[in-house]
Amino acid sequence: MPAKIRNKVLTYEGCNYLRYRLLLSTLSGRPVQITDIRIKDDNPGLREYEVSFIRLLDKITNGSRIELNETGTNLYYSPGLLNGGDLEHDCSLQRGIGYYLEGIMILAPFCKKAVEVKLRGITNNTIDPSVDRIKAIGVPILKRFLLGDNEVVLTIKKRGAAPLGGGEIHFKCPASRNLRTIQLHDSGMVKRIRGTACSIRVSPAIANRIIESAKGVLLKFLPDVYIYADHCRGAASGKSPGFGISLSAETTNEVFFGGEACSPHMTTGSLPCVPEDLGKEAAMKLIDEIYRNGCVDSPFQPMTAMFMALGKKDVSKVVTGPLTPSMIQFLRDLRDFFGIVFKIEPLKEEDEVLDQVVLTCVGVGYTNISRRIL
Repeated sequence: MPAKIRNKVLTYEGCNYLRYRLLLSTLSGRPVQITDIRIKDDNPGLREYEVSFIRLLDKITNGSRIELNETGTNLYYSPGLLNGGDLEHDCSLQRGIGYYLEGIMILAPFCKKAVEVKLRGITNNTIDPSVDRIKAIGVPILKRFLLGDNEVVLTIKKRGAAPLGGGEIHFKCPASRNLRTIQLHDSGMVKRIRGTACSIRVSPAIANRIIESAKGVLLKFLPDVYIYADHCRGAASGKSPGFGISLSAETTNEVFFGGEACSPHMTTGSLPCVPEDLGKEAAMKLIDEIYRNGCVDSPFQPMTAMFMALGKKDVSKVVTGPLTPSMIQFLRDLRDFFGIVFKIEPLKEEDEVLDQVVLTCVGVGYTNISRRIL
């Protein structure tokens, strides 16, 4: 539903894109009200993972005001100042750590203090980007926008599969006063593929089977393929069995594409998951992402658009693959909160219209007023 303004408060209906709307509210300082959250559902209101994300926002900010009605179907959020610092958070087991980490990465550069956060929960699942994909692809995107030689570190301490989790990651990001504008026109040619196949509380041979299957597909296109087998033992293996693979392709222009697959949570009567099928699935997803041929990996399109909009008052231009549904809605929400409109046009080469999209915008000149000037 499009936004409505009631008493100078942006009002949305429904639970879709709740996370991005809360992030936009936090950065813009504009309060937001979200009504009719799953009112027709048998279990109405916010889910546990959404409440957990709101608690994380409350930890990273100072002075936020959150009001939730008894049924959880009506949320009012008035953001406080972004504080940052050392944080610890136990993520809901309904979603992966990637769901929470993406939000932290968007907010971290604008905090008063450098962010050092420990997140515990599920590192690999079938819904959210795995922590491996965020480390290989999301962190380089964040580094592109930060000024100076800023060190962004993501460390995977423990792995945890669904449904019981038990994983832990440490993320460190410095505060930045401004963001730089970027120009990404050409993704370049893929020069190497790297990846990590993890086996959690299962036989180490499963990771090797996944690797052989993925290599069987990728070596037809490129000789430089290396996939690391990460077999977790003891305390570092979480509380539930599972296995998965995350692949990343690097191009000659330092653009990264990703593809991943993870074993689903097995229930009574469900079909078994074959490691060979998982390796082939991840490889095909990576090839599909390369075929889309933008300069940004699909799951990180909204994060890139956010940083482009909050950059200096200069023109940023990025070529992406076909826009994802979440990116399309995010651009609409970005216009509601910041009044920024992107110029969206198809990419043309020699009288041929390609599937790629050219995104152009002028940044709002967002300045981190909380950060101390040394």
